Amino acid sequence: MANVLQGGDGMMGGGAGGFPLEQWFYEMPVCTRWWMTAALSASVLVQCHIISPFQLFYSVRTVFFKSQYWRLLTTFFYFGPLSLDLLYHIFFLQRYARLLEESSGRSTAHFAWLLTFASTLLLCIAPIFSMAFLGSALSSTLIYIWSRKNPDTMLSFLGLLVFKAPYLPWVLLAFSLIMHGTVPKDEMCGIVVGHSTMVLPERHLPAAPPQPQPSIPTRLVDSSV
Repeated sequence: MANVLQGGDGMMGGGAGGFPLEQWFYEMPVCTRWWMTAALSASVLVQCHIISPFQLFYSVRTVFFKSQYWRLLTTFFYFGPLSLDLLYHIFFLQRYARLLEESSGRSTAHFAWLLTFASTLLLCIAPIFSMAFLGSALSSTLIYIWSRKNPDTMLSFLGLLVFKAPYLPWVLLAFSLIMHGTVPKDEMCGIVVGHSTMVLPERHLPAAPPQPQPSIPTRLVDSSV
């Protein structure tokens, strides 16, 4: 497990005390840790038929006319049933959420404001594109913001395509298009919201030092040496 989840920034360092997975979990900043926990918990509860996805999705009618306000949060937690696709989303979620939260100097308030602003924008545009679950879109937003904050970081895709970090959202979008055969609305909206977040509030926040991009164990996207 340490080899699978190890990153260049010491995500799962073999320090003394505790199991590696436990140490990795508690080393994550608080917002990233609990978002990932909520996402995994939602999928497990749905898989066990304790709750239904119909209780989690977002729609204007159910939230504002039926007063089911919890959907404003749960729409960002559910990424689908237990599957390899879920692990793919969870990995990217915790990777780029963690990098951004740590780059803010472990300021929970700073990162929480970023999440709140981006989530609000996604909730506003979701009805236009009929998007019921917004977790992937928010994750794509964070990937876009990270890529723009680290313009000189070199990445490689499948060990074949080498590119700079700002192209990462577009490479992932093209990959989703090839895999699923349709334009991924969530990733497109994530890019739009990510750009809006950079243009509006982020330009007024203190610049954070660039974060190194560790290798990704799935070998989908990796740092060039």
